[in-house]
Amino acid sequence: MLAKVITCAIVGLDGAIVEVEADMSAGLPSLTIVGLPDAAVQEAKERVRAAIRNSGCTFPMKRIIVNLAPADIKKEGPAYDLPIALGILLSSEQIFADVSEIMIIGELSLDGSLRQTNGVLPMVALGREEGYTTVIVPEVNAREASLVEGVTIIPANSLSQLVSYFRGEIPAPEYESGENEENSPLPSMAITDLAHIKGQEHVKRALEVAASGGHNTIMMGPPGSGKTLLARSLSSILPPMTNEEALEVTKIYSISGLLPSDTPLVRQRPFRSPHYTISNAGLVGGGHIPKPGEISLSHRGVLFLDELPEFGHALLETLRQPLEDKVITISRAQGSVIFPASFMLVGAMNPCPCGYYGDPFRQCTCPPSLVSRYQRRISGPFIDRVDIFVEVPHIDYEKLTDERLGEESAKVQERVVKARTKQRERFQGTALTCNAEMTPTEVREFCQVEDAAQSLLKAAMKQLYLSARAFHRILKLARTIADLEGTDIIKAHQVAEAIQYRPRSQL
Repeated sequence: MLAKVITCAIVGLDGAIVEVEADMSAGLPSLTIVGLPDAAVQEAKERVRAAIRNSGCTFPMKRIIVNLAPADIKKEGPAYDLPIALGILLSSEQIFADVSEIMIIGELSLDGSLRQTNGVLPMVALGREEGYTTVIVPEVNAREASLVEGVTIIPANSLSQLVSYFRGEIPAPEYESGENEENSPLPSMAITDLAHIKGQEHVKRALEVAASGGHNTIMMGPPGSGKTLLARSLSSILPPMTNEEALEVTKIYSISGLLPSDTPLVRQRPFRSPHYTISNAGLVGGGHIPKPGEISLSHRGVLFLDELPEFGHALLETLRQPLEDKVITISRAQGSVIFPASFMLVGAMNPCPCGYYGDPFRQCTCPPSLVSRYQRRISGPFIDRVDIFVEVPHIDYEKLTDERLGEESAKVQERVVKARTKQRERFQGTALTCNAEMTPTEVREFCQVEDAAQSLLKAAMKQLYLSARAFHRILKLARTIADLEGTDIIKAHQVAEAIQYRPRSQL
């Protein structure tokens, strides 16, 4: 008897409906899986065999062929265990049920219990789009699956429970979301409040502007001046994510296997800080079957690159396209996938290998040629894609021992939220979310400047030899500063502040 069960495969961040066909015939006992399965799917044979026996059922001693259609899509991961097991039980007539309108997802343990499965959210979302209104998922993934509206979720804790349900022995264990359930943040490093950072007021102002418009930032200064601490405090002033942004981020973390079972929806903006020894695929994504990299895991959040020049020239150059397009396209022989990569880049670097070039308190020991080579590791085209450059100087003893606290992050966040609200109203009806994402068309429409500011821009273009991209970035930055001050027309002093965030030389 031929049995068919519906499940889903993940391709990039999207899914594809997969039909699991199980057929049984006379012959030597065997279980063969076809349809481009990877090693994890091939190993499902032993998990399914043991799970069926340990769930009170009989594994058929016949020749069994399982086909995962369509056969031209690579199948990976253990999410096919449960569909394969149910397909075999249906084919051997140990259960009788119409599952043609039900999507089934889940990894099996040897004892028949269901484990947490990655990528459930995009799978359920695709099922709803394809007209499947009932989805069976592991009980531990039920909260995540319930984020998709208009779908009936059946949480299962074991194969034996589902067998009893299909035999009519127990009612459907339909999932109901609790009214008092809260969305937990992703486990991450503690967030630093700006009030506890001594001095560096101009850097705090630069971070406020960056957070208000989603602008990329580079901080340069000697060791111990607070660059890393300031970067980590940025999360405390970023605006909360909208529901749409939260679903986008949750989908990425679900596919990557980084979504904790008690976190159905990611509400905290991501903050990723990879080490400079990271590989190309680890940073931008890739692999034989492409997976999201750090830039996609930073989507709608912050990608912090500490010791920026140590990442190497070639690695930084791979960021140029996603910094501009907000997506990363990864092409392989099997096809191409597109991952979102709308992140804020924050870099921190020393001015030279020893770290004290230009420091008034300690003498630099690096020869000029070494300083020049060190700074040239960051190319001009890469610098052109960064909006804010700010120096982080040595902190005086008096500021470090001052008992007074600075402005709290909560107050800064209020101003940031107001500025972002103005931008959402301005870009209503478009895919843009902040000023940093504006194209030249939007810059021409929304970045109107007064006459005095025009003269200032003209002088800056001549003296700083700015490129067209840098010119537009100054206007976008000035637009953000104007939003913070609540003005519609960009003033001269706002343009002046935006210009002073440009580097006077390459760095």
